[in-house]
Amino acid sequence: MRQIVIYVLLTVLGLVFLTSCQAQKATIRGPEGKIAYKITLPEGFDTANDQYPMVILMHGIFSSKDFGPMPQLAKGLAETGIASIRFDFNGHGKSDGRKQDMTIEKELADARAVWDYVQSLPYVSEVGLLGHSQGGVIASMTAGRLAAESVVPSGVVLIAPGSVIKEACQGGKFFNATFDSKNPPEYIRCWGIYKLGREYLVTTQQLDIYGTAAAYHGPVLLLHGDRDGIVPMWCSERYLQTYGTKATLKVVEGENHTITRRRKQVIASTVEFFKSVFGK
Repeated sequence: MRQIVIYVLLTVLGLVFLTSCQAQKATIRGPEGKIAYKITLPEGFDTANDQYPMVILMHGIFSSKDFGPMPQLAKGLAETGIASIRFDFNGHGKSDGRKQDMTIEKELADARAVWDYVQSLPYVSEVGLLGHSQGGVIASMTAGRLAAESVVPSGVVLIAPGSVIKEACQGGKFFNATFDSKNPPEYIRCWGIYKLGREYLVTTQQLDIYGTAAAYHGPVLLLHGDRDGIVPMWCSERYLQTYGTKATLKVVEGENHTITRRRKQVIASTVEFFKSVFGK
């Protein structure tokens, strides 16, 4: 319970202001309406003449593009010459929609809309994906769907990927909320604050997370804290089995789910991975 309370507090209080790199705010039109996003560019970057690789950053459930670790990851990447775009999924942050109406399929549609937008930017040379928690599920499935269309991201980083959401919905227990998995209510309340709707609870039970992810054969880095009390380690281990020799799992000793204890280490590993796949 203490870890859940900490998670909520960090989600509410985790806004970070970036000072050492360029940031641009705007919106993209997605399937559910406006998708709010921020692009972070390396300092001195000239969008008219320069080309840089970009990473699409995807936050977790009940979080936002402006909560840790997303702003810090954007800053770390920019400091090594890698651009990034982070966005709010529908029903989160400043994007349109309600959390109660959120589903994995809708978040996959948001991610694809952002991918298509990034592909239209003339200053972007190649693109990688990163997801934390539920965002890791979205990143992995997005990479798989793109690969099935012969569109391959340069690399994928999954931080504590929350594939346990399927088992949680099948078992009728999501965070501290319990329900009848065969006949879910209109919505449940997680921690008494956030509503998850029936459509999410039903459709998540039917996801082929690893099967979809397996279509991607590019390089993958899995990062998972050994003190994560929300997403179990077996999620990353199952992804490792799914991806095979192209994937690496780094267990971060002492790190929790919210990436607050060993954040510098997680950022450093992420930056080194993308520097390698982008050839920087």
